[in-house]
Amino acid sequence: MLNIIWAGFFIFAVISAVFQYIGGNHEVWTLIVSSLFENAESSFKISLNLTGILCFWLGLMKIAETSGLANLLAKVLRPLFNRIMPEIPANSPAFGSITMNIAANILGLDNAATPMGLKAMEQLQEINPKKDQASNAQILFMVINSSAVTLIPITILMYRFQFGATNPTAVFIPILIATSVSTLVGFLITAFWQKINIFNRVVGTYLLVGCLLIVGLTMGFLSLDVQTRSSVSYMVSNLVLFGLVVLFICWGLLKKLNVYELFIEGAKDGFKIAVQIIPYLVAMLVAIGVFRASGALDYLCSIIAKLFETLDLDTKFVPALPTALMKPLSGSGARAMMLDSFMTYGVDSFVAFTTSVIQGSTETTFYVLAVYFGAVKISKTGAALPIALLADFAGIVTAIVMAYLFY
Repeated sequence: MLNIIWAGFFIFAVISAVFQYIGGNHEVWTLIVSSLFENAESSFKISLNLTGILCFWLGLMKIAETSGLANLLAKVLRPLFNRIMPEIPANSPAFGSITMNIAANILGLDNAATPMGLKAMEQLQEINPKKDQASNAQILFMVINSSAVTLIPITILMYRFQFGATNPTAVFIPILIATSVSTLVGFLITAFWQKINIFNRVVGTYLLVGCLLIVGLTMGFLSLDVQTRSSVSYMVSNLVLFGLVVLFICWGLLKKLNVYELFIEGAKDGFKIAVQIIPYLVAMLVAIGVFRASGALDYLCSIIAKLFETLDLDTKFVPALPTALMKPLSGSGARAMMLDSFMTYGVDSFVAFTTSVIQGSTETTFYVLAVYFGAVKISKTGAALPIALLADFAGIVTAIVMAYLFY
């Protein structure tokens, strides 16, 4: 599947470029070639920038694992994991890494989530009997990450605040609903595909508790005034992030461990992983860049717009579609399109509101897939990509619907 999609980016880019050239855009080939080199360079820079983050958080992860803190945290979700990932041994350290990765994603701590997720993938790979093929547990974990629920979309709120939005946190509830739908759809499709029994007391209890927590958080934020919501979001994110760092170190000291040596040992693994993912990032980001530079993405948006016009449906969301179509392909590209909508239509416009909700509704699927599976050298990803894209679609559709309801 990934092989076909990757090649498809180039094939459709060529077809689109030919039409563009015939239509009078004689610069299209120059744009495509420039995109090749620019994205190859940016792929390396992304890996380079990720190296420091990986080293830091995997160093802390080593302390958490050795001190037993990771296993302690994993006990919270172990009953659920035992039922939805039955192939993982009960004493596997992967449970701890998965737990901390999910917790970091929920809190919007991207810098912490990625290293923890890569560590989890490595640990899952150790028990994977087919090293070049993704296991059921790895597929489910990837789908959860690519559609991760984010309770506090701190980055989006920050951008809206910087652009002078009247109510920067107005997108908080729509994003929470959209990202929850995305994750739920991804989980349910994966469960159906892998024949996971979700109709049991344990799984049902966790789903119910999760829904109640989301509803409670939603009601709590709605009870705050606009300025307080922004302040609380920023404060909680920063406190949680730094609190995790202090917790890991202090817990290691309480267990009388040499936390410095453990940190250095774990940080070395971060450098190795950063090097391993470079080829996968280059392959994926170059293909996406060519697809975008060829004008194929614009063609796709125009086709969708004409379809809605033909059906006599409201089309005022159409200017937000570039963000929606770019989101699964490139996080930085989608963010750039969101910011462009702020500048073009105004940060308080319907289009800007919609792009903000779309941006927070799901993750960058192709990036996540390239990084997570690339780190453990898996080439056969099974149903991971189509399921993740279906979850993306559900999240984006929900985001557009929420924009109409909440704007």
